[in-house]
Amino acid sequence: MEMEFEENIMEADGLDVWYGKKQALFGVDIPIKKNRITALIGPSGCGKSTLIRTFNRMNDLVDGCRTEGTVMFNGKDVFAKGADVLELRKKVGMVFQRPNPFPMTIRHNIEYGPKVHGVTDKAKLGEIVEESLRKAALWDEVKDRLDTSALGLSGGQQQRLCIARALSVDPEVILMDEPTASLDPLATAKIEELATELKKSYTVVAVTHNMQQAARISDYTGFMYLGRLEEFGKTEDVFKSPKSELTERYVSGRFG
Repeated sequence: MEMEFEENIMEADGLDVWYGKKQALFGVDIPIKKNRITALIGPSGCGKSTLIRTFNRMNDLVDGCRTEGTVMFNGKDVFAKGADVLELRKKVGMVFQRPNPFPMTIRHNIEYGPKVHGVTDKAKLGEIVEESLRKAALWDEVKDRLDTSALGLSGGQQQRLCIARALSVDPEVILMDEPTASLDPLATAKIEELATELKKSYTVVAVTHNMQQAARISDYTGFMYLGRLEEFGKTEDVFKSPKSELTERYVSGRFG
C-alpha cells in the first residue's frame, strides 16, 4: 500500500538555542506532521522541552535565551520580524508537566483565554466551556460543579482541565511537556486516550520520559541526545529498527 503524503504543519530547520553561553540545541531539523502525534524521547536535559518551547516561543520568556534557525508554522517563520507571538500561542497551545489550573472556578479557567481574545458574548462563552470540556473528556465529570474551584479537582482532572483550557482558544497544535509525569496510571491512561482522540482535529507534540507511552500513542518519534536530534521517523521504525546505535541502546533500555 502506498503511503499517503502527510503534510507538515510545523518544521524546525537548523535550530540552535542558547541559554546565555550554554548551547541547548544544535542544528535540529524536524518535521511535525499534521493531525499526528509526535513524541520526543531521550534522557533528562537533552533538549526535548527546549525544542517544544521554541514551537510557540515560550523560550522568549527565559532571560538570555537566544535562537537561530527557523521554525515554520503553516508556512511562516515564527521568529520572523513582526511575527504575532500572541496569535502564535493561541494557535500552538501548551500543557505542562504539572497541572496548573488558575485558582478560580472551572468555568472561569476555560473562559479566560477566549475573553483575552475578545469573546464577550455569554452564550458563546457557555458553548466554548461545554465544547472544550467535552473535547477534553471532562464535561460529564464536572458539568454540575462548573462554579466551584478548579483546585478541588483530582490531579488527572486538573490536567484534562488544562487541556480543555488550551482547546478553548481554537488551537491547531497542542504541545504537551510530560503531561502524565505527575499522574497515577489510571489518570495517565485517560490522558493517553484523550491525546489519541485529539489528533482527529489537532496536531499533538508530546515530550515523554515514558518510552512505552511513546510507543503506545505516537505516530512519529524523535530521539534526542545532548541537544541533537539523533533520530526521527515513524514510531514503529524508531522502536523496532532504529538506524542509530544510540537510539537502539536507549529504546532497548541498555543506556547509561
